[in-house]
Amino acid sequence: MNRTIGIVLIIIGAAMLIWTGFTYTKKEKIVDAGPIQISADREKSVNWPPYLGGILLVGGIVLVVTAKKA
Repeated sequence: MNRTIGIVLIIIGAAMLIWTGFTYTKKEKIVDAGPIQISADREKSVNWPPYLGGILLVGGIVLVVTAKKA
């Protein structure tokens, strides 16, 4: 079980090091006055620090190395 969790952490950590965030588009209402509605597409971004990916990567490597063979 520890080996599987370690492999997943390695994959997530490597992905977080490569991609430090992502953006998405959200539709927001600007004016809502009865039958008149005006909306706009706003671009939002989600970012995480690169050291978090490194911590997950190292933690996954430690779990894989220390896992006992069944």
